[in-house]
Amino acid sequence: MTFAELGLSPKLLEAIEAAGYTDPTPIQAGAIPPALAGRDVLGIAQTGTGKTASFTLPLIERLSRGRAKARMPRSLIIAPTRELAAQVAENFETYSKGQKLSMALLIGGVAFGPQEEILNKGADVLIATPGRLLDHFERGKLLMNGVQFLVVDEADRMLDMGFIPDLERIFNMVPPRRQVLFFSATMPKEIKSLVDRFLNNPERVEVARPATTGANIQQYLVKAASSAAKDKRAALRAAMNRDGVKNGIIFANRKRDVDIVARSLQRHGFSAAPIHGDLDQSTRTATLAGFKSGELRFLVASDVAARGLDIPDVSHVFNYDVPHHADDYVHRIGRTGRAGKTGEAITITTSADDKSLSAVLKLIQQDVPELPVEGVKASAPDTEKPAPRKSRSTRGGSKASEKKAEKPAEKPAEKPAEKPAREDRPSGNRPTRDKSRRRQDHDDNRVVGFGDHVPDFMT
Repeated sequence: MTFAELGLSPKLLEAIEAAGYTDPTPIQAGAIPPALAGRDVLGIAQTGTGKTASFTLPLIERLSRGRAKARMPRSLIIAPTRELAAQVAENFETYSKGQKLSMALLIGGVAFGPQEEILNKGADVLIATPGRLLDHFERGKLLMNGVQFLVVDEADRMLDMGFIPDLERIFNMVPPRRQVLFFSATMPKEIKSLVDRFLNNPERVEVARPATTGANIQQYLVKAASSAAKDKRAALRAAMNRDGVKNGIIFANRKRDVDIVARSLQRHGFSAAPIHGDLDQSTRTATLAGFKSGELRFLVASDVAARGLDIPDVSHVFNYDVPHHADDYVHRIGRTGRAGKTGEAITITTSADDKSLSAVLKLIQQDVPELPVEGVKASAPDTEKPAPRKSRSTRGGSKASEKKAEKPAEKPAEKPAEKPAREDRPSGNRPTRDKSRRRQDHDDNRVVGFGDHVPDFMT
């Protein structure tokens, strides 16, 4: 099947050909015809299968007839992250060449003023993250009653980031008679509930089992000698130094670790830079642009880059951490092996990752072999014993234990001294006292004042 058979206009076909695409992917072939017919579409496909073109192409086709009004966009595309929203905007500009369509990109980290100017002129398509869209709406700079098409991209990522309440609010803001194109890589029950409530008899297009990995991605495990951070970083560098590693994205679970790993790689001579949600938008944009151009070889990222980013020529993905959520593993390694190319995904594991790793293997339903890497010790569980806990009842703390440890062992030939009788044995280190003497002192110095000797002031 070709794009010409999908019912697209000659202008749009020219733009597709100029972009270098000839045949549609399965998700595009399944989603574009019902979208052009005006039906709601539920698209489920693994990452890297071309979901973005599945909604931008029919959207451009249908928007080519009509004109936008000030502050009243005709279509709305919701994306979970700034990077993904910016990528959708790039795709829209690529495919809409030759069309008189205007676009507005509303994302955080940039000034409101330029965005408001574009909205005042009128936008045919509005591409936004949920938070910034609601900010403009609450300021009165945006009207939603002209939206005819609503697109939700990476819906399961919206769920992970806590955007489902915002998404429900956006659905209620747009007119009830609108076309909805809803795309997700997985279908958790919360997403299914959203689909059942807001989509009208959608055409379900599912081209792969949810949470499956690409067949052209070779997956490996590299087991660090211990769970210590320095050993994990050493294992990561050894894996990155292998032959055939052109570039790569390194994923860590925490933003703090993203910065630490990036600095460590820079100290060891790697061309690497961090990207995560705490960095300002200009830094994130510049870092991503440097990686796409090849100026930057390695991108150290949090899960902000795990979904939707389309960087066609990434040779490797490295998981510095096994993700806490098994679904994130599928999205992370989907950054390589895109557009029919092959790729490798290497995960650094330790004995502390057994539970998370088991969840990943259960989800993808396949075994991942261990990769021997030069300079990394063979996999083995951590053998270091934890330090003994100090007893709270022992007075003196560590000093008492040190004295006990320094005491030489008794010679077996020596006979232990007999214990003195109980009444003659001292109690601890306290000086002994003569109890009979204490009783005698008590009898000789009786307290007088009661009985027959009542003081006058009491009478």
